[in-house]
Amino acid sequence: MPTDSTQSDTPAQTPADALTAAPVQVEPKTPRAPVGSEHDQIEVSFVMPCLNEAKTIATCVDWAAQCIREHDLKGEIIVGDNGSTDGSQSIARAHGARVIDVPTRGYGAALMGAIDASRGTYVIMGDSDAQHDFRACFDFVEKLRAGHAFVMGSRFAGEITEGSMGWKNRYIGNPALTFVGRTLFGAKVDDFHCGLRAFRREIYPELNVRTTGMEFASEMIIKAACRGVKLTQIPITVLPAGRDGPPHLRPWRDGWRHLRFMLLLNPRWTLGIPGLALMLLGALLAAPVVAGPFTVAGLTLDYHTLILGAMLIMVGYQAVTVSIAARIYALTEEIGPPAPHFQKLFGLFTLERGLVAGLALVAAGALTIAALTVLALTRGFEPEATGQTIRALVVGATCVVLGTQTALMSFFYSMLGIRTR
Repeated sequence: MPTDSTQSDTPAQTPADALTAAPVQVEPKTPRAPVGSEHDQIEVSFVMPCLNEAKTIATCVDWAAQCIREHDLKGEIIVGDNGSTDGSQSIARAHGARVIDVPTRGYGAALMGAIDASRGTYVIMGDSDAQHDFRACFDFVEKLRAGHAFVMGSRFAGEITEGSMGWKNRYIGNPALTFVGRTLFGAKVDDFHCGLRAFRREIYPELNVRTTGMEFASEMIIKAACRGVKLTQIPITVLPAGRDGPPHLRPWRDGWRHLRFMLLLNPRWTLGIPGLALMLLGALLAAPVVAGPFTVAGLTLDYHTLILGAMLIMVGYQAVTVSIAARIYALTEEIGPPAPHFQKLFGLFTLERGLVAGLALVAAGALTIAALTVLALTRGFEPEATGQTIRALVVGATCVVLGTQTALMSFFYSMLGIRTR
């Protein structure tokens, strides 16, 4: 669990090569008192995740403090530290931030620790690499005061300064992920993964964000959009990162993680509906040739078409059953959007009903194959009967496969549906 680190530390010296884009401040000999006392009625909490950001954390905290002073806000600054080894914690405290030690590693875990410790009516979250100018965050406060519950920053609607955003993120990753997020979840924002955002503290428990990695950013906006949270966006300016080392974000790996997460949270469109389409196509191909050859537009379809149709039906059914499993898992772990209708349907499901349905299909298929075998043994395998024999065998085998899949997935669904501590 995150712990509030209030122990006295020897203040670390601000690095000499601090950001040239920001005023370099010499760290005081004695730590400043944290911005916002335990007895203040806090309106705004600035929260920042941190992992070895000694070069930029002082600038970020100072920018947030400047915003609080200039706009006469009742505010606090909280840094969720993820185990920094470069003295970031001491620097943050010395500049007036409250540091929360978060032992669980991950971008989301660090933010959860800081947000859980916040006391403000509003929460403004942003990265601690000096890409977000917290001095300009009063616009977020005004939107929240006006009644919006969630305010996203938009780099694309604002200004992307030179060197602040790599071409992969700017032209491929963010546009693609934003398109997926808008399409699958109806999130009406044009910068789905902007790290600078704000929200009313009261809605945070309702979102019940669970992921501890980079997926945290996606999960938060997906749940807000799916729950009908009043959401808006404002343009922001993004600055070049001030750290010396490589960024924590790895474009291809983390981009795939976000995409995979969003696809799995909406298996209806990524697996379920495509699976049903495959099953329908397979049935349309197979049905005309079950009894015998079928000619259309001079083209004769026979058991070869039946085999193709059976394959599409089985692949589609596999996709549908996996989509159901993904949705059950998301609901059980509370990481996906709500699905009241699906929950009602799942409430009707029992392992026993699934097993009965699966075994019935297996039995039908097995009887078909058995009857075909008896007929072949008694009458012999005449060449002219080969096509009819193959047709019956394909139908029976398809029933056995679908029945077995139904029985096995029924066990899996029951396991996923078990509530655990």
